[in-house]
Amino acid sequence: MAMGAVLSSRGFGSPLVSGKECQLKQTTTNLLSCQSQFSLRRNYILSMQREKLHICRAIFDLDRRVPPSKPLSSQLIITTTLNNLKIRKLGIYKTRAKYQPDGITNSPLEIEESLPWWKEFPKRWTVVLLCFFAFLLCNMDRVNMSIAILPMAQEFNWNSATVGLIQSSFFWGYLLTQIVGGIWADKFGGKIVLGFGVVWWSIATVLTPLAAKIGLPCLLIMRAFMGIGEGVAMPAMNNILSKWVPVAERSRSLALVYSGMYLGSVTGLAFSPLLIHKFAWPSVFYAFGSLGSIWFILWRMKAYSSPMEDPDLSPTEKRLILGGNVSKEPVKSIPWKLILSKAPVWALIISHFCHNWGTFILLTWMPTYYNQVLKFNLTESGLLCVLPWLTMAVFANIGGWIADTLIAKGLSITRVRKIMQSIGFLGPAFFLTQLSHVRTPAMAVLCMACSQGSDAFSQSGLYSNHQDIGPRYAGVLLGLSNTAGVLAGVFGTAATGYILQRGSWDDVFKVSVALYIIGTLVWNIFSTGEKILD
Repeated sequence: MAMGAVLSSRGFGSPLVSGKECQLKQTTTNLLSCQSQFSLRRNYILSMQREKLHICRAIFDLDRRVPPSKPLSSQLIITTTLNNLKIRKLGIYKTRAKYQPDGITNSPLEIEESLPWWKEFPKRWTVVLLCFFAFLLCNMDRVNMSIAILPMAQEFNWNSATVGLIQSSFFWGYLLTQIVGGIWADKFGGKIVLGFGVVWWSIATVLTPLAAKIGLPCLLIMRAFMGIGEGVAMPAMNNILSKWVPVAERSRSLALVYSGMYLGSVTGLAFSPLLIHKFAWPSVFYAFGSLGSIWFILWRMKAYSSPMEDPDLSPTEKRLILGGNVSKEPVKSIPWKLILSKAPVWALIISHFCHNWGTFILLTWMPTYYNQVLKFNLTESGLLCVLPWLTMAVFANIGGWIADTLIAKGLSITRVRKIMQSIGFLGPAFFLTQLSHVRTPAMAVLCMACSQGSDAFSQSGLYSNHQDIGPRYAGVLLGLSNTAGVLAGVFGTAATGYILQRGSWDDVFKVSVALYIIGTLVWNIFSTGEKILD
């Protein structure tokens, strides 16, 4: 019966031929033809089974197994040659595959309905990019005062000491929320704390012109309020990246986020003079402060405090992230005695103080230096301040790539952190000493750019070290060390104003160089890249 169905379906065995001999001959021919067809089909099926088996092995070898309960949503490219058949797997997502063996066609394997690239973009790098833009806004809202203070000082008749007081008032609030922000982030998650910080400082930025017109005390309070919001940013970011980023990508991700700060300085210093020239100085605070609302909407939609909370994270990426990190149970209590008993923790604190003294002086006083010493006007001061920060943005990412590459090649994390931070200390110290010997504004700007460019290697040094020595307490550790850094900003920014009333810019730079050298010694003697807090 089955034979008859085959013969009928293929048009064999016509009854029109008469005679037994002729019928026998025809039947024999039909049987041979049928056997050939069955053989071809059998070979087709066996070949197909072998190819499917090889494809499955290739997929499983890459640990890209599709769970039975939900389809794999990640992009996967496999190119291989099996039995002279080139197979290219373009995507997997509820798809229908067309398999064809040798001898039928040599076309590649076709997979339909692959996901668009923006849905396949790694979620951990989405979080990193959102942190990058948060830090971009952070420094845009911070440095706009260093440009706006020039016309504000003329309008309100402020002297250098008052200007220094206003600049340092930001750090009063910034200092208060460093450790608190780290504790909040470690207990409640980085998403909530960083979102709160951006909204808070954006509102304070928008209200700054009103506070200035009311009076100096009100302006000082508003700048301190802005510091409260920005103070939680770094501990919260450090907490969230310690959970989302594997060790092999740590330096690059942190370098990218911190380069957002530098590009924020570039953007703020470039656009502030233009806005002031066209719309007056209050426009800077209104324009920059309003951008925080856009960021907050995206943050609420896309970010999560940890990979375990993200329902859309693919199993493959989750394994990659968690495979390179410790388990991330919520921190219930902070072992302060244990933390403060570790020499590498104190190396972080002291080095952060030494580093930030010079960095914050350049951040807040550079436009004034260009205006008073190099005799640039307001617009030129803002535009030329862009170059050092742009240099930092570029070299921070170069340093991150170098650090991760050295670690991947087998160099110890401790040695890499010491090398990168030594460059971050000694480079600025050298170039600041050259400022007293240069004779042209162009060379002075070049020295500033080189100083800041070498400073950016610190992002792969001390700024990456918190996650090295205590990933579970990364927020608290950064809060501790950055508190020292903020104290450097408060004292250094205010002290610069008093030094300039009695001395010169050379005296300002000498203090920074001395602290850079002290930081280098402390860092190389006491720091480590090994985990000391579990």
